[in-house]
Amino acid sequence: MKIRPLSIDGAFEMSPQQHSDDRGAVMEWYRQDLFAEVVGHPLHLAQSNLSVSRRGVIRGIHFAEVPPGQAKYVSCLRGAGVDVVVDLRVGSPTFGRWEMVALDDTNRKSIYIAEGLGHGFCATTDDATLIYMCSAPYTPAREHIVNALDPELGIDWPTKNPILSQRDTAAPGLAEVARSGLLPRYEDCLAYTAKLRSDHE
Repeated sequence: MKIRPLSIDGAFEMSPQQHSDDRGAVMEWYRQDLFAEVVGHPLHLAQSNLSVSRRGVIRGIHFAEVPPGQAKYVSCLRGAGVDVVVDLRVGSPTFGRWEMVALDDTNRKSIYIAEGLGHGFCATTDDATLIYMCSAPYTPAREHIVNALDPELGIDWPTKNPILSQRDTAAPGLAEVARSGLLPRYEDCLAYTAKLRSDHE
């Protein structure tokens, strides 16, 4: 497995080595030792979610308060789409920046998104099926949204007819969420990550 850091600190792309023959294929989807070596700590699995989306569906941009936040290890089991990580950490040198990674059932890549980062996904095929391994359980009172279509973010979603839930459609833009004081602080995220690494040593 190859693990590549993205341009936003705390986000990584995982590319498995696939072994294929006439029976099918097998690969290492997650390796705790390799993950911890690069990220600095293992993924504490507290919850796993699965979503199925039709072409054009956008989910996000979701984030959780830090601490404890909710880190995610996202993979596409069927179909295809793009996963987007957004730096929502106030004070971060890449605040407001986003990066997109193609996930599908051919390249079998995964993306890791650390606590404090925003996450979104757009399905580019019907029945795009994603699995999310999460570091903390879903806690509604600590979960928040930035509008995925916010012009300030300017995310180049690969669809001309985006389909969003009512909740995601009504979500405020980045500036409004920032004024509300709900965005994570970069220093808090760094301190939390440092604690995870310290606990692992």
